[in-house]
Amino acid sequence: MQAVSAGAADQQRRLPHWPLSREQWLCLLCLLAMTGMAWLILLRLAAPGAMTDMAMAAMPMPWRAADALLMLAMWSVMMVGMMLPSALPMILLYQQMLRRYQNAPQRHLALLLFCLAYLLIWGGFSLVATTVQWGLDRLTLLDPQMRSQSHWLGAALLLGAGVYQWLPGKSACLAHCRGPVQFLLGHWRAGILGGWRMGLSHGLYCLGCCWMLMALLFVGGVMNLLWVAAISLYVLLEKLLPHGLWLGRGAGLLLIAWALALLLY
Repeated sequence: MQAVSAGAADQQRRLPHWPLSREQWLCLLCLLAMTGMAWLILLRLAAPGAMTDMAMAAMPMPWRAADALLMLAMWSVMMVGMMLPSALPMILLYQQMLRRYQNAPQRHLALLLFCLAYLLIWGGFSLVATTVQWGLDRLTLLDPQMRSQSHWLGAALLLGAGVYQWLPGKSACLAHCRGPVQFLLGHWRAGILGGWRMGLSHGLYCLGCCWMLMALLFVGGVMNLLWVAAISLYVLLEKLLPHGLWLGRGAGLLLIAWALALLLY
């Protein structure tokens, strides 16, 4: 990215400048509104009457097309509520850079495409998660709360997530998520379509960072909103806290210990 000053390279974890501009406040409020709406929908889905319908759809029997679409919609909404907050610093900083180098119509469209591409990546993950859930249902490995009822499956998911926290791939993806300026320096693409390509890149790094953590939803229950909120909060802290890398590795040890305890007891 030629136009960004070289001094920005040593500020990889810097948040957007405060105070925010009017455009940034509007963007922030829109994204927070989307997040809030996603959580409201999840609350409605977790209500007793809605949970009955969800449990019926999750029973070990052939899914109808409507069942599959319901589950896909649920996963997609959940990913918006869980992952959008942790992407806010990147989105706001990208918007800040766009104001310097593009005029209003172009930068608005580039920012929109960035956000849509990011959410598209997690939409793809939602499709995979729905397929995995269907397979687990067919094997009768999930209870009506969409939680593993097999100690072996639960332990495998916990162990896999714990080990993944220590792998180089996880560290590399987390570094890109934690360093908005580093990401912009290394992946800047000019123009409107550049926003789309950068959104896809950031979404893939974010997916690489968090996909095993999302698998833990099958441990605590896909519609256990306290568990969903806990994972969402952890993802946010891992990306924002100064020692997020070591937070992740510490969490990995706890997950490994939990897996062993589940197998032994």
